[in-house]
Amino acid sequence: MSTEDIANEIWLIRHGQTEWSLSGQHTGVSDIPLTEAGEQAARSLRPVLARTSFDLVLSSPLQRARRTAELAGANDVQIDDDLLEWDYGDYEGMTRVEVRETRPDWTVWTGGAPGGESPEQVSARVDRIIEKYRALDGRIALFAHGHILRALAARWIGQPVALGEHLPLDTASVSVLGHDRGTPTLDRWNCDPR
Repeated sequence: MSTEDIANEIWLIRHGQTEWSLSGQHTGVSDIPLTEAGEQAARSLRPVLARTSFDLVLSSPLQRARRTAELAGANDVQIDDDLLEWDYGDYEGMTRVEVRETRPDWTVWTGGAPGGESPEQVSARVDRIIEKYRALDGRIALFAHGHILRALAARWIGQPVALGEHLPLDTASVSVLGHDRGTPTLDRWNCDPR
């Protein structure tokens, strides 16, 4: 299949608010539930998603993503472990400010996390996601996490994951990846559907 023949959209839906997303703590593999506000925001996605049909719906295995999909009314959700959030290793649960007390110039986008994933490892993982789903015809929804979705968007348009630093993504937001005459595009970014 040539890139000119690709006819799909990939919707990126970030999970609703958690206590740690509210406080700015890095939440990788910790299975933190949604807050009440996060559940309400996830429910508010329902009318937007109900107006759209999806050929495939996938979620990270973590409860914050799965619960968002459920409350948003997604059906037939499949789990894809590649949609897990960036593994922050030793920085899990820490804020960026706390990490920078010992590493003043640190960002996860260029420095990765000791005991966790490097930008190169995350790049390889999101490249697997893109390889699995880019060539499928139709509309695909991915329920996942802030940093992994930002990295995926960067790689979708052929850029290094570090570009994700410039793509803020709010909780319970919707973004759409697509194509323009075969060229991968960011069709919509960080949209508040409410």
